[in-house]
Amino acid sequence: MTTRLLSFHYTLRDAAGRVLDTSRGGEPTSFLEGSGQIIDGLAEALGLMAVGERRTVVVPPARGYGQREAELVQKVPRARLPVADLKAGDQFQTGPDRQDPVVTVVAIEGDEVLLDANHPLAGQELHFEVELITAGAAAPAGLPRAKNPL
Repeated sequence: MTTRLLSFHYTLRDAAGRVLDTSRGGEPTSFLEGSGQIIDGLAEALGLMAVGERRTVVVPPARGYGQREAELVQKVPRARLPVADLKAGDQFQTGPDRQDPVVTVVAIEGDEVLLDANHPLAGQELHFEVELITAGAAAPAGLPRAKNPL
C-alpha cells in the first residue's frame, strides 16, 4: 500500500452541534496516512474518500481522544506548579518537551490546585464535516511535511 499525503477541510462540532474548530476560510489540513498525526476515526474515514467528496464523520471517543480517565484528575500543591498566576480554565504544559502533557486547571482550593490531564475532547463524540481536497503520493524523506493542527 502506498502512503499518501491527504489534505482536507473540516468543521468539528460537539454532540450538541456547537462548532469547536474549523479549517474553512483558511488552508486545508494535511496529514500523512498511517502516521498517527490525526485521530484514528477521522484518518480512516478520509482514507476511504475520493478527492472532492464531502462526508459527515462521527467519531466515538474510543476512535478519537479516548474516554476520560479519573486518575488523570489530581490535586497538587500550588507551590509545585511552574505557573504562578492561575485561574480555572487555564492550560499549561507540564514540561519543556512537546510530548509533555497539557493540563487544565479545574479548580483552585486554597493552596491546592485541581488539574485535569485528560484531553479536553476526551469522552466526547466528535462530529466532523469533511471534504477531501487532495490525495497524492507522499513526499520523499527529507522534504517538509504539511502542517496538522489536529
